[in-house]
Amino acid sequence: MLKKLRSSHFGLFLGFLVLLNSNAFAQENQEAPVSLVSYIKDLENRFDIKFSYINEDLDDITISIPKNLVALDDILDYIESQFQLKPKKLSDRYYTIVENSLVTICARVLDNFAENNIPGATVEVFGTEVAMTTNADGTFTLNDLPRNATLKIRYLGYNTKYINVEELVRQGGCPKILMAQHYEQLKEVIVYKFLTTGIIKEKDASITLNTADFGILPGLIEPDILQTVQALPGIESIDETVSDINVRGGTNDQNLILWNGIKMYQSGHFFGLISAFNPYLTDKITVIKNGTPAAFGDGVSSVIQMETANELSDTFFGGAGFNFISGDVYGQFPITDKIGLQFSARRSTTDFLNTPTYNKFFDRAFQDSEVIDENNMSVDQDIRRNENFFFYDFTGKLLYDINDVHKLRLNFISITNNLDYEETNITQMETTNGILDQTNLSVGAQLQSQWTDQFSTNLNAYYSRYNLDAESLFANQIQILFQNNRVLENALKLDTNYTISENLNWNNGYQYIETGIKNFTRVTRPSFLSNITGVIRIHAPYSEIGYSSFGNKFIGRAGIRVNYAENLGTFSKFLIEPRLNLSFRLANYLRGEVLGEFKSQTTNQIIDLEQNFLGIEKRRWILSDDNMLPITQSKQGSIGINYEKNSFYLGLEGFYKKVDGISTSTQGFQNQNQFNGEIGSYDVRGVEFLINKKGNNYSTWLSYTYNKNDYDFEDIDPNRFPNNLDIRHAISFASNYNYKNLKLSLGANYRTGRPFTEPLERDMALDTSVFPARINYAPPNSSRLPEYLRVDASAIYNFDISRRVKANAGVSVLNMTNRKNVLNKYYRLTDDNQIETVENISLGITPNLSFRVNF
Repeated sequence: MLKKLRSSHFGLFLGFLVLLNSNAFAQENQEAPVSLVSYIKDLENRFDIKFSYINEDLDDITISIPKNLVALDDILDYIESQFQLKPKKLSDRYYTIVENSLVTICARVLDNFAENNIPGATVEVFGTEVAMTTNADGTFTLNDLPRNATLKIRYLGYNTKYINVEELVRQGGCPKILMAQHYEQLKEVIVYKFLTTGIIKEKDASITLNTADFGILPGLIEPDILQTVQALPGIESIDETVSDINVRGGTNDQNLILWNGIKMYQSGHFFGLISAFNPYLTDKITVIKNGTPAAFGDGVSSVIQMETANELSDTFFGGAGFNFISGDVYGQFPITDKIGLQFSARRSTTDFLNTPTYNKFFDRAFQDSEVIDENNMSVDQDIRRNENFFFYDFTGKLLYDINDVHKLRLNFISITNNLDYEETNITQMETTNGILDQTNLSVGAQLQSQWTDQFSTNLNAYYSRYNLDAESLFANQIQILFQNNRVLENALKLDTNYTISENLNWNNGYQYIETGIKNFTRVTRPSFLSNITGVIRIHAPYSEIGYSSFGNKFIGRAGIRVNYAENLGTFSKFLIEPRLNLSFRLANYLRGEVLGEFKSQTTNQIIDLEQNFLGIEKRRWILSDDNMLPITQSKQGSIGINYEKNSFYLGLEGFYKKVDGISTSTQGFQNQNQFNGEIGSYDVRGVEFLINKKGNNYSTWLSYTYNKNDYDFEDIDPNRFPNNLDIRHAISFASNYNYKNLKLSLGANYRTGRPFTEPLERDMALDTSVFPARINYAPPNSSRLPEYLRVDASAIYNFDISRRVKANAGVSVLNMTNRKNVLNKYYRLTDDNQIETVENISLGITPNLSFRVNF
């Protein structure tokens, strides 16, 4: 042992000597710096020559010549390369030295505190259109510049720096340019980081998710956008999907989902089990539950806005990866210094590769039901299934910086689900075939203009098309059902922003939306044909004023939006929607907030039959007609407090929301009220609570949500009863832990059961006095499902493949206890008038693996 210690100490000592000698060697091989004029006079004496030059050209230049340069030609070449001076031999004894009129400069931009690299800083030749950004190491090179030119260097968070080209040339080589950070008087912290890295509660109570900084959440090994938002208090999916997100007791169609300013009518793959948006090019996601800016209409429950990276990059970056469901690739690369291109593509492996994850997802989508007869016995169905299913999505974005004032962005997204399904009942020897094709295609353009330091505009136009086709061939093709749901939408929006003063901001704009929806159904036996189309146009001017006091002690925003909606030949209506968003300091580390809004929407999703679109995509989009389906309108108010100190956060918010103009056909009833189409309302009273403690390498949180969500239908007895989405109590508890390159996460989600309606007891359950027979139900939603509990875990390990290529591998397990959670329960009659109970079951234990590289 002693021998090993001595050997170790000797090695350290030897290394220290080598370091000293290497430094000494470098210093010994470089002459002491002297002025260039003095050095030239020394050359004249040493080589018996004469130089002619202008003193001003050489003044203030210092030079240090390597000692290995002894020949006159080598020395003159070195002077030329370092200072871009042109030595010229006139005769054997006489030389001239003149300045180059055009020079090439190299420099490295650093901060002046720790001299860290500043990549991506903008370097402009002042007064020209020549500009570039610094490389990853902070360096840049510009060719053919006049010596009297001036460079303007700027970067967010630093003071803009102006420097003369001549000054850089005189320093020689590739000198450092030090930039000073921009300091302002510190204001009170008004944003809160919680749960995991990359999730922030902003000063206006909205939640921002930055995917580049995203850490890890239980059950997630990739930052699935619509799965991630369900970790926030007040947001959940009652059926474990991303295509049915419930925000404060609302249905999924009451969420406005935007991708680069384009409204999306399809949000999920695999029939809602994973989101359809690539997270790796999505720069920021904003979730708004209340106090929505006046610039947004639609979405009476929430706004979920996704924005991809919006700045040019002078180098290529991208990545690729795969998991047990799909593979994807993405990237951004420069075409010129003013034009860049983003792309992403993803495709499932489900049509050629069966994995444990795919099998669990498939069972959830197609075989999630257990059938029980009226004697409470499980009904065994001998069924053979054969399927061919795949999905893909791809996006593109062209970034064009026209000049310093205008930036043009062109966006494109395509989402597709395709299914060919065959089911054979071996007992009855009947085969049912199904074909489903679901697509969403959208294109958009944005022109962002910064006219002055105070005034900017954003012009946004888009076209979006959603199409869902389904064809079902029942009972060995005796009956054929074809269904189509199509949405076409065009929109134009002009948003202006004027900074009146440092504390006062004025936002104005106008939005035009034209939405056309078609619903087509054809049945061969019995013969039936339905083709319903409609168009709604909305004109919506809006205005909003924002104010922040000194030190952000008070921040307020108040606005109004006026919607004029017209359904040609049916109705026209004005709707006035005020908005309010206030945040104020109550004490040290404690702030209060008051939020309120009126909102409306003219598009909804209805459910006619359980068998719609193969019983998988049961919802179809439909327009309000102000008769059978009025315009849906909401009013919401909330008050909350936020406390944060020493990485400890506590948030508490109480809210009240009332939504009018809903129909039983949009709420997913599966009882006596399923087909009647009564019009009513619902109101939600709730409290959301979150407590989070973070350390250097861990984060632990507990959230609790209380909702009392009730319907009010005048034509239903009783008039008032629990909402289908009335989840009275929901609790989430989770922890993240980071150890070096390893991230671990474990969490549990608990909630009380949702309401459902049971038949009456015994002989009263069936009414055979009418044809066809029907089920007699108890009062609506008078029973509840069992409690729901799911435990998820995930782990991600990051490592480097090379200096530029980074990689990570992840593993996750959903429902790791394999608990059987009942998500829904309803009843149906068999051909022989027997009542069957159908229970929709949650995902079982579901593993997943992923591997990704980024470069």
